[in-house]
Amino acid sequence: RRVHGDSSLDMLRRRFGTLDIPLPSLNQGDTINLFKFRKPIAYSKTWQWQKSLVDARVTESQLPDCLLLLEHLDVYTLGRGANEAHVLSACNNAEIFRVERGGDVTYHGPGQLVGYPILNLNRYRKDLHWYVRMLEQVVINSIGDFGLHGERIKGLTGVWVQDHKVAAIGISVSKWITMHGFALNVNPDLSAFRKIIPCGINNRPVGSLCQLSSQPIAMQDVQQSVLH
Repeated sequence: RRVHGDSSLDMLRRRFGTLDIPLPSLNQGDTINLFKFRKPIAYSKTWQWQKSLVDARVTESQLPDCLLLLEHLDVYTLGRGANEAHVLSACNNAEIFRVERGGDVTYHGPGQLVGYPILNLNRYRKDLHWYVRMLEQVVINSIGDFGLHGERIKGLTGVWVQDHKVAAIGISVSKWITMHGFALNVNPDLSAFRKIIPCGINNRPVGSLCQLSSQPIAMQDVQQSVLH
């Protein structure tokens, strides 16, 4: 049944196709609309799509949940309370955006899997701490498929492997509708993180799955692991 009023979802479906999948670790049987992008995409486009999808669900709460799964072109983003001093040097040709998510400054680029869940938490649990822990757990479960042991660090947000941060998480919520999400380093250019203090943490290195694994890891395989 087509639900009127969600023009952003209709546009994404026409352009990229859609697949209904179970959402891991949430309500059994719930499905979301999944959009997988075939090549790295500009941050500004997906940021606008997220805002449009959220606005539509604030207005019409019966609209289905969505997940955008993608890689970005080179970009740096600063969260609401980010310290601009944590941008240490010129970021070459990469764009820089200050956005409404929580957290400090981070980098997105090719080789990094980014997930933007647009979820109505009224259907699950209205608890932001729980939601962030759930995103962390999805990452931990996924990288475990590749023989990597993901960990949390008390007082910090994200996922670490061998004391290297491999996944950053930052969210925003409006009327319990989520946007932004997680960024998992599969095999990005890690030198891009040296231009910033990633997430405002200067005493722990950033790493990637390929760097820390004894086996090659393909982006497509990580995508499938996240979804299942």
